[in-house]
This record gives sequence, C-alpha cells and structure tokens, in this order.
Amino acid sequence: MVDLLEVGEAALADGDWVGARAAFGELVGVDETADSLSGLAAAHWWLGDIRGAFSCWERAFAASAQADPVRAARVTVRLAVLYDANAGNSAVAKEWVARAVELSLILDDPVVTAWTLVARGAAEEDPLQVAAWAERILRAGQDADDRDLQLHGLSMWGSALIDLGRVTEGAAMLDEALAGALVAQPMNLDTVVFAGRMLMQSCVRGADFLRVVQWIRSLADFTERYGCPYLHAICRASYGAVLVATGDWVRAETELAAAGELAGDSLPAVQAEVAAYLADLRLAQGRVDEARRLLAGYEDRLVVRPVLTAAHLAAGETATAVAMARRQLDNLEGRYIEESCLREVLGEAYLAGGDFGSASDEGRHLATVGVRADSVLIKARAERLLGRALLAAGDNDAAQDHLAAADAQYAWLEMPLEVARTRLAQAVAMSTEQLESAVDEARVALTVFEDLGAARDADAAATWLESVGATAGRKGPRGLGVLTKRERDVLGVLAEGLSNPEIAASLYLSRRTVEHHVASVLSKLGLQNRTEAAAYVAHHLVEK
Repeated sequence: MVDLLEVGEAALADGDWVGARAAFGELVGVDETADSLSGLAAAHWWLGDIRGAFSCWERAFAASAQADPVRAARVTVRLAVLYDANAGNSAVAKEWVARAVELSLILDDPVVTAWTLVARGAAEEDPLQVAAWAERILRAGQDADDRDLQLHGLSMWGSALIDLGRVTEGAAMLDEALAGALVAQPMNLDTVVFAGRMLMQSCVRGADFLRVVQWIRSLADFTERYGCPYLHAICRASYGAVLVATGDWVRAETELAAAGELAGDSLPAVQAEVAAYLADLRLAQGRVDEARRLLAGYEDRLVVRPVLTAAHLAAGETATAVAMARRQLDNLEGRYIEESCLREVLGEAYLAGGDFGSASDEGRHLATVGVRADSVLIKARAERLLGRALLAAGDNDAAQDHLAAADAQYAWLEMPLEVARTRLAQAVAMSTEQLESAVDEARVALTVFEDLGAARDADAAATWLESVGATAGRKGPRGLGVLTKRERDVLGVLAEGLSNPEIAASLYLSRRTVEHHVASVLSKLGLQNRTEAAAYVAHHLVEK
C-alpha cells in the first residue's frame, strides 16, 4: 500500500507542489492529522492558494495543540508571520503571536522561545525592540546549532538596522542571511523566502537600489524552480519601486502591474506595497487624483502613509497634510527612514503654507537624524529641506550650500527626479547673482522632467523660466513610437470617451489588463488624464 505521507513529503522536498497537494489532499480525506494538514498547507502556499494554506495550518494547530505542543508552537509562529506579511492582517497576526507566547511559556524551551520572538518581531513596529529580539534569536540559533533560526534572526536584525538608518550595517546582515539561506544544504525554502522578503523591502526603504536589483537577479533561478508567487510578487514590486526611483517609469509600470497580478486577492499586504509604489509614481507624473484612488482602502498600512500624506499636499490640502504627518510622526519613534520621508513632506507643507520657520525646524531635526544614521537618503532629504527653507526665507547663499550637498547625494543614489528637483531649487537660489547659469540649470531640470514624464515639475520649471524672461523650450508629449501595438489600440478607443469596462469589451481584454494599458499609455506619452489623451489623438492622429 502506498504511504501517502511519504509520497507527499518527497514531493514537497522536490518542489512538486501539485503532487504534494494531491498526496496530502487524499491523506487528509482519510486521516486529518497535523502532519497531513501541514503538508497540504505547504503545498497550497507554494501554489499561491493562501486562504487554503491558512485554513490547513489552523486545523493543524488544533490537531497538535494537546498532543504535540512544540509542533503547535511552530505552527503559531508560521501563521503569525504569514498573516502579517502575506495578508497584512496585523490583528489576526497578533492573536497568533499571543498563542505562540503562551505555548513558549508552558514549554520553557529556548529554541521555541526564540521562534516565538520571530513571530513577535513580525508584528512589532519599534525597530529598537525588533533589533533586541533579533540578537536573542541569533544567539539562541547559534547555541542550538539551528541554522534556520540564526538566518531568521540575522534577517530581522538587518531589517531593523535599516529602519534605524544604519543602512550599511543592516544591508550587510541581510546579504549574509539571504546568501546563507540559498547555499544551505539542505535548503530550507521558507527561510529563503523570509530572508528574501526582508532584504527586498528593507533595501527599497533605504534606497539601496543596486543591491535590490542584484539580488532579484540572484533569486531568478529560485523563483523559476520553485514558483512561490509570494516571493515573485515581492521581487517584482520591489523592482518596480527601484525603477520608479531611478527614472525608468515605463518599465516600472510593467513590473508593478505584474506584481499586482501575482498578488491578486490573496496577498493584500503585497497589493498595499504595489499601490504605494504606483501612487508614488502617479504623484511624480502629476496625476494626483489617480494616486489617491490607488491608495483607497490601504490608508492604515505603514508603506502607504507617507505617500498618502504627500498626495494631500499635492492636492493643495496643506492643513490636512500637516496634521497627518504630525500624527504619524508620533508613532514612528526610531524608524528613521520613514521619519525622514514624513518630515520632508511636513517641511514642504510648511513651505506651502508660508511657515518658513517651522520648515527650517523640520530640516534641522532631520539633519540631526542624519548625523545619527548612516543613510545617504536621510542626509539628502535633510539638506534639501534646509536649502529650500533658507531659500524661501531669502538666504540664497546659505541655501545654495545645502542644495549642492543634496544634489550630490541624490546623484550618488541615482535618483534623477530628485536631482532635477534639487537643481531647479539651485537655479532659483543662484538667479539673483548668476541669472544666465541659473537659466541653464533650470532648462536641464526641465529636460529631465519632460523625459521622465513629471508633468507638474515640468510646469513649475517652465513657469519659473518664463518668470525671469527666458524661453522654456517645452518639448510637449512624446511620439507614438513609444507605444506597443496594443497600447495604440487602447489609445484609439480611449479618446472616444469609453470607460475601462467598455474598452475591455471592445478589445476583448480583461478590465485589469485595460487598467494597466491605460496607465502605461498616459505614462509613456507624458499625459495626465483621458482628456489630454483625446486631445493628443485629435492632434496627432486625426490631423494626419
């Protein structure tokens, strides 16, 4: 008689998720044990059926709670981490953390206690606390010679250090953890996924873009071999964020759309990240209303809050942006990367409201954070905010020093939009004494804005140039050659005033695909909305 448990476990070891699901599914129908349920849960998870996986693991917990509390404790840890990372459901995650803590106290086993700290760290927002727990996890793993426990601790520690602004030190730990997970024999696939997620998300936050790209390439064989829709979605979302920051907005659209498709309805935490990155792109493109729509329903997610605050500011809702930024800063003790982003937005809001003194205060506070942190990104944000505040107050000479420092830092990070924004501010600062050079600088910034498709920034640069009597030399929308054939089809019907569902019916496409094509068309052509798309078609197609 075939031993279905052995067949299922062999299939899991080989990465044969379909075979594992079949074997464990049949076994569960006959004998619903913790072993069979856990195996079926793992198969569901790797195949992207997150809800099925959660259901099986929850039943596995119930089946082992009395008979095998050590197994039950490990299941609680897994559920706590996955409810937080996959589902973005912190309330349920914390319930499983509580169960894990209760079992660890009963068992009084150092390894179980350490794994419980992994679960607690996943739900904890204070990076100082996470770093302290991560060190304990690492030490417990070393004492017990548990390599997977060590790698989890190392990943958590590195991520916490990046949150604290210690980017170089944190990134080195994340490198070590992911490299160790990939070369371990036998390889623990779950550890690879955990270390990969921590590295991608942390390095995007810290603007360590090259490291993200290099590791995505290194993980390509793993995701192709084993599938893992979750890790694949995280990689593509992270790569999309990198492309937004480094100025390749056309490819960013493609990667973020793909990440959203992979996440589907099963990975709302990943969907929140995609929404935040895509909304950030929309704000850069000047499409404020669309950015706000993208963020609807995700307002409570940490990754979304700074972007939503910036969206309120871009919409002219200065008081709302100030209130939102202040409220969030009260809950960000020690998270220096997020704090720097919010303080810059808050400073910009003060500048928009004419409160130059408060803007300077935020810049100085951010500079203090920059001294404590090893983060070029934080230093760049601080220098630019200080420079812009001094410029608004009329101290052009001092402003130029700070803006020059920010320019160099953003250039080192290879963030072209931020470089161009900084150089436009430099142009304004130098215009009283070096108008000709200032005009040249502003024109370079304008070219970058137009090449990227940053419509609002391009308008600001052109307006300033005209205010000093210089010609802006606007290039206008880009040519049709940047569009694919399908995107040209979509543009044609888009200009007829059809809604996305109507376009989908007309071209026999899914609504999600149409949404992606419409966004891509607007991005590639440097257009802000459907009205501009209709005007573009009338000018470039009808007249021809």
